Amino acid sequence: MIRALIVDDEQRARQTLENLLLRTGAFEIIGSCANAFEAIKEINRARPEVLFLDIQMPVLSGFELLAMIDETIMPHVVFVTAYDEFALKAFEEKTLDYLLKPIEPARLEKTVEKLTSAIGSGTQPRYDTAPIRHVPCVSTNKIRLIDPDQIEYVHSDLTGVHVIAAQGVFFTELTLKVLENRTDLLRCHKQYLVNIDRVEEIVLLDAGLAEIRMHSGRQLPVSRRYLKALKDRFGI
Repeated sequence: MIRALIVDDEQRARQTLENLLLRTGAFEIIGSCANAFEAIKEINRARPEVLFLDIQMPVLSGFELLAMIDETIMPHVVFVTAYDEFALKAFEEKTLDYLLKPIEPARLEKTVEKLTSAIGSGTQPRYDTAPIRHVPCVSTNKIRLIDPDQIEYVHSDLTGVHVIAAQGVFFTELTLKVLENRTDLLRCHKQYLVNIDRVEEIVLLDAGLAEIRMHSGRQLPVSRRYLKALKDRFGI
Protein backbone atom coordinates (compact mmCIF):
# COMPACT_ATOMS: atom_id res chain seq x y z
CA MET A 1 0.00 0.00 0.00
CA ILE A 2 1.27 3.46 -0.93
CA ARG A 3 1.00 5.96 1.94
CA ALA A 4 -0.67 9.06 0.47
CA LEU A 5 -1.40 12.58 1.70
CA ILE A 6 -4.01 14.76 -0.07
CA VAL A 7 -3.68 18.56 -0.10
CA ASP A 8 -6.50 20.66 -1.58
CA ASP A 9 -8.33 23.71 -0.25
CA GLU A 10 -11.73 22.34 -1.39
CA GLN A 11 -13.23 19.75 0.96
CA ARG A 12 -15.34 18.14 -1.75
CA ALA A 13 -12.32 17.78 -4.02
CA ARG A 14 -10.35 16.10 -1.22
CA GLN A 15 -13.16 13.64 -0.55
CA THR A 16 -13.64 12.85 -4.25
CA LEU A 17 -9.94 12.18 -4.70
CA GLU A 18 -9.76 10.06 -1.57
CA ASN A 19 -12.63 7.90 -2.84
CA LEU A 20 -10.92 7.45 -6.21
CA LEU A 21 -7.61 6.52 -4.60
CA LEU A 22 -9.20 4.01 -2.26
CA ARG A 23 -11.02 2.34 -5.14
CA THR A 24 -7.70 1.51 -6.79
CA GLY A 25 -6.75 -0.60 -3.79
CA ALA A 26 -3.21 0.79 -3.99
CA PHE A 27 -3.32 3.53 -1.36
CA GLU A 28 -3.48 4.09 2.36
CA ILE A 29 -4.73 7.64 2.97
CA ILE A 30 -2.75 8.92 5.94
CA GLY A 31 -4.18 12.44 5.90
CA SER A 32 -6.12 15.15 4.10
CA CYS A 33 -5.07 18.80 4.41
CA ALA A 34 -6.82 22.03 3.43
CA ASN A 35 -3.72 24.22 3.09
CA ALA A 36 0.06 24.26 2.87
CA PHE A 37 0.61 24.98 6.57
CA GLU A 38 -1.39 21.90 7.61
CA ALA A 39 0.44 19.89 4.97
CA ILE A 40 3.95 20.81 6.16
CA LYS A 41 3.09 19.70 9.69
CA GLU A 42 1.66 16.40 8.44
CA ILE A 43 4.55 15.73 6.05
CA ASN A 44 7.09 16.27 8.84
CA ARG A 45 5.11 14.00 11.17
CA ALA A 46 3.83 11.19 8.96
CA ARG A 47 6.40 11.05 6.11
CA PRO A 48 4.00 10.15 3.24
CA GLU A 49 5.33 8.36 0.17
CA VAL A 50 3.23 10.44 -2.21
CA LEU A 51 1.64 13.86 -2.08
CA PHE A 52 -1.45 14.52 -4.20
CA LEU A 53 -1.18 18.29 -4.35
CA ASP A 54 -3.50 20.97 -5.68
CA ILE A 55 -1.55 23.72 -7.43
CA GLN A 56 -3.73 26.79 -6.98
CA MET A 57 -4.60 27.31 -3.31
CA PRO A 58 -5.20 30.50 -1.31
CA VAL A 59 -2.23 32.13 0.46
CA LEU A 60 0.40 29.50 -0.42
CA SER A 61 0.34 27.60 -3.71
CA GLY A 62 1.35 24.01 -4.32
CA PHE A 63 4.64 25.20 -5.80
CA GLU A 64 5.38 27.25 -2.68
CA LEU A 65 4.62 24.23 -0.50
CA LEU A 66 7.25 22.18 -2.34
CA ALA A 67 9.91 24.73 -1.39
CA MET A 68 9.09 24.18 2.30
CA ILE A 69 9.67 20.41 2.40
CA ASP A 70 12.97 19.04 3.65
CA GLU A 71 14.53 17.23 0.68
CA THR A 72 15.49 14.25 2.88
CA ILE A 73 11.79 13.45 3.44
CA MET A 74 10.45 14.71 0.09
CA PRO A 75 7.57 12.48 -1.05
CA HIS A 76 6.79 11.77 -4.68
CA VAL A 77 4.48 14.53 -5.90
CA VAL A 78 1.44 14.27 -8.16
CA PHE A 79 -0.12 17.62 -8.98
CA VAL A 80 -3.91 17.69 -9.17
CA THR A 81 -5.34 20.67 -11.03
CA ALA A 82 -8.32 21.93 -12.97
CA TYR A 83 -6.15 24.23 -15.04
CA ASP A 84 -4.42 22.97 -18.17
CA GLU A 85 -2.12 25.99 -18.19
CA PHE A 86 -0.31 24.65 -15.14
CA ALA A 87 0.44 21.25 -16.65
CA LEU A 88 3.62 22.28 -18.43
CA LYS A 89 4.95 24.04 -15.34
CA ALA A 90 4.28 20.89 -13.31
CA PHE A 91 6.60 18.93 -15.58
CA GLU A 92 9.15 21.76 -15.47
CA GLU A 93 9.15 21.36 -11.70
CA LYS A 94 9.93 17.66 -12.35
CA THR A 95 7.04 16.24 -10.37
CA LEU A 96 6.26 12.59 -10.90
CA ASP A 97 2.93 13.21 -12.65
CA TYR A 98 -0.13 15.42 -12.82
CA LEU A 99 -3.87 14.77 -12.95
CA LEU A 100 -6.49 17.08 -14.44
CA LYS A 101 -9.82 17.54 -12.66
CA PRO A 102 -12.23 15.84 -13.02
CA ILE A 103 -9.95 12.83 -12.64
CA GLU A 104 -10.56 9.89 -14.95
CA PRO A 105 -10.06 6.45 -13.33
CA ALA A 106 -8.13 5.19 -16.37
CA ARG A 107 -5.70 8.13 -16.14
CA LEU A 108 -5.31 7.53 -12.39
CA GLU A 109 -4.27 3.93 -13.09
CA LYS A 110 -1.34 5.25 -15.13
CA THR A 111 -0.32 7.39 -12.17
CA VAL A 112 -0.47 4.32 -9.92
CA GLU A 113 1.87 2.50 -12.32
CA LYS A 114 4.33 5.41 -12.25
CA LEU A 115 4.22 5.59 -8.45
CA THR A 116 4.67 1.85 -8.02
CA SER A 117 7.71 1.92 -10.29
CA ALA A 118 9.24 5.01 -8.65
CA ILE A 119 8.74 3.79 -5.08
CA GLY A 120 9.96 0.32 -6.00
CA SER A 121 13.20 1.78 -7.36
CA GLY A 122 13.97 3.31 -3.96
CA THR A 123 15.05 6.57 -5.57
CA GLN A 124 14.68 9.66 -3.40
CA PRO A 125 12.61 12.24 -5.32
CA ARG A 126 14.29 15.55 -6.12
CA TYR A 127 12.29 18.51 -7.36
CA ASP A 128 13.31 21.97 -8.46
CA THR A 129 12.16 24.43 -5.82
CA ALA A 130 12.15 28.22 -5.70
CA PRO A 131 13.44 30.28 -2.75
CA ILE A 132 10.98 30.71 0.09
CA ARG A 133 9.25 34.09 -0.14
CA HIS A 134 7.06 33.72 2.95
CA VAL A 135 7.69 31.75 6.14
CA PRO A 136 4.38 30.47 7.56
CA CYS A 137 4.31 31.03 11.34
CA VAL A 138 1.87 30.57 14.20
CA SER A 139 1.13 33.18 16.83
CA THR A 140 -1.67 32.36 19.30
CA ASN A 141 -4.56 31.35 17.01
CA LYS A 142 -3.30 33.03 13.84
CA ILE A 143 -1.10 31.98 10.94
CA ARG A 144 1.19 34.76 9.69
CA LEU A 145 3.40 34.85 6.63
CA ILE A 146 6.73 36.48 7.46
CA ASP A 147 9.03 37.84 4.77
CA PRO A 148 12.49 36.30 5.36
CA ASP A 149 14.00 39.80 5.10
CA GLN A 150 11.99 40.78 8.18
CA ILE A 151 13.37 37.93 10.25
CA GLU A 152 16.11 38.79 12.76
CA TYR A 153 17.05 35.21 13.55
CA VAL A 154 15.64 31.71 13.92
CA HIS A 155 16.47 29.17 16.60
CA SER A 156 15.42 25.67 17.51
CA ASP A 157 14.98 23.95 20.86
CA LEU A 158 13.09 20.98 22.26
CA THR A 159 9.77 22.80 21.73
CA GLY A 160 10.32 23.46 18.01
CA VAL A 161 11.57 26.15 15.62
CA HIS A 162 11.08 29.79 16.62
CA VAL A 163 11.17 32.83 14.35
CA ILE A 164 12.18 36.17 15.86
CA ALA A 165 11.08 39.05 13.65
CA ALA A 166 10.10 42.71 13.82
CA GLN A 167 6.48 41.61 14.24
CA GLY A 168 7.19 39.40 17.26
CA VAL A 169 8.17 35.84 18.14
CA PHE A 170 6.50 33.00 16.23
CA PHE A 171 6.57 29.22 15.83
CA THR A 172 7.05 27.58 12.42
CA GLU A 173 6.81 24.02 11.12
CA LEU A 174 9.70 24.65 8.71
CA THR A 175 13.04 23.13 9.69
CA LEU A 176 16.27 25.04 10.15
CA LYS A 177 17.73 23.07 7.25
CA VAL A 178 14.97 24.17 4.88
CA LEU A 179 15.26 27.80 5.98
CA GLU A 180 19.04 27.70 5.62
CA ASN A 181 18.90 26.22 2.12
CA ARG A 182 16.04 28.28 0.71
CA THR A 183 16.43 31.72 2.26
CA ASP A 184 19.40 34.08 2.79
CA LEU A 185 19.52 33.30 6.52
CA LEU A 186 23.01 32.18 7.55
CA ARG A 187 23.84 29.34 9.92
CA CYS A 188 25.95 30.54 12.88
CA HIS A 189 25.28 27.64 15.27
CA LYS A 190 23.62 24.24 15.00
CA GLN A 191 20.52 25.77 16.61
CA TYR A 192 20.62 29.28 15.08
CA LEU A 193 20.19 31.02 11.74
CA VAL A 194 20.81 34.75 11.50
CA ASN A 195 19.87 37.56 9.12
CA ILE A 196 23.25 39.21 8.53
CA ASP A 197 21.58 42.52 7.62
CA ARG A 198 20.46 42.76 11.26
CA VAL A 199 23.95 42.12 12.71
CA GLU A 200 25.66 45.03 14.48
CA GLU A 201 28.95 43.34 15.37
CA ILE A 202 30.75 40.03 15.80
CA VAL A 203 32.72 39.63 19.00
CA LEU A 204 35.55 37.08 18.82
CA LEU A 205 35.94 34.97 21.95
CA ASP A 206 38.46 32.43 23.18
CA ALA A 207 38.70 28.85 21.84
CA GLY A 208 37.55 29.79 18.34
CA LEU A 209 34.10 30.88 19.46
CA ALA A 210 32.31 34.15 18.83
CA GLU A 211 29.16 36.06 19.64
CA ILE A 212 26.85 38.03 17.39
CA ARG A 213 25.32 41.24 18.67
CA MET A 214 22.22 42.31 16.79
CA HIS A 215 20.93 45.84 16.21
CA SER A 216 18.11 44.94 18.59
CA GLY A 217 20.62 44.26 21.37
CA ARG A 218 20.07 40.50 21.31
CA GLN A 219 23.13 38.24 21.44
CA LEU A 220 23.54 34.99 19.52
CA PRO A 221 26.19 32.27 19.88
CA VAL A 222 28.60 31.40 17.08
CA SER A 223 30.18 27.94 17.13
CA ARG A 224 33.65 27.10 15.81
CA ARG A 225 32.11 25.09 12.99
CA TYR A 226 30.33 28.10 11.47
CA LEU A 227 32.68 30.96 12.38
CA LYS A 228 34.70 30.80 9.16
CA ALA A 229 31.61 30.95 6.95
CA LEU A 230 30.37 33.91 8.98
CA LYS A 231 33.70 35.71 8.60
CA ASP A 232 33.74 35.01 4.87
CA ARG A 233 30.23 36.44 4.51
CA PHE A 234 31.40 39.67 6.13
CA GLY A 235 34.73 39.68 4.29
CA ILE A 236 36.70 39.37 7.51
